[in-house]
Amino acid sequence: MNHPISIFILDVSNSSSSDKGEELTNYLDEMVNWIHDWTECIEHCKVKHRAGDEIIFVGYGYSTAYILAFFISRIWKFKDHTPYFGLSFGDSDKELEEVDIEKWIHPLIKQARYANDLLKQEQERPLFKFELDQFNQNTSFFPYNQFRNEFEVLINSLLRLQMSMMKEQTLIQEQVFTYYFILEQQKAVAVLLGKTAPTISSHYKKGKSEEIIKVFTELVTILNSLQEKSYKDKLEKTNSESLMDSIRKHLKVNHIK
Repeated sequence: MNHPISIFILDVSNSSSSDKGEELTNYLDEMVNWIHDWTECIEHCKVKHRAGDEIIFVGYGYSTAYILAFFISRIWKFKDHTPYFGLSFGDSDKELEEVDIEKWIHPLIKQARYANDLLKQEQERPLFKFELDQFNQNTSFFPYNQFRNEFEVLINSLLRLQMSMMKEQTLIQEQVFTYYFILEQQKAVAVLLGKTAPTISSHYKKGKSEEIIKVFTELVTILNSLQEKSYKDKLEKTNSESLMDSIRKHLKVNHIK
């Protein structure tokens, strides 16, 4: 029996030239613990900090890895050492409970690694990249295999557009967007930042927060739709809403001051 999974490999920019090596290492260990907490609401996941500045995550659900990666990118505290994520999704014939991700050899892990390596070579490095080169285990929504390449181009183009909008944000626009993405209420963001509701609304609009969130939401919706069509005759359910609720709940308690 196949199971829908997604994978990210997180790497850290400029980590080899940093004087914050130990601090970054400790932060990545802490991040692994947060991911464990965030994903308690869903089925078994695997996450591991390895190779000094890398985290690998494998979890059930086509959209799971992207959701986690996006939230991580929003709360990441080292602005000079930003994370970037090679991503993949597809199907596994093994239950994750049986898998040792230190030793597991699977095409989807190779794809996530390849995406991460491609990002590493780019000067204007995007935050996220999907690699779907071997996405042919299930053709229920790709009736012709050559379409997977076009789909990969489209999804990565959306991610580049999203990153371009985020890079254009001022510091206050970035803060407003991040806090709104977690709290989901402009009034709550206004109280948190000690500003008026109209001021928050202005920063929200000028920072193109609505457009950035729309890209995120539509990508999650697309990934969930692909999973549902692929597993329409089985009991595999998407878990994106419960995952996002869990992440926001933990962030409100531990990161929103």
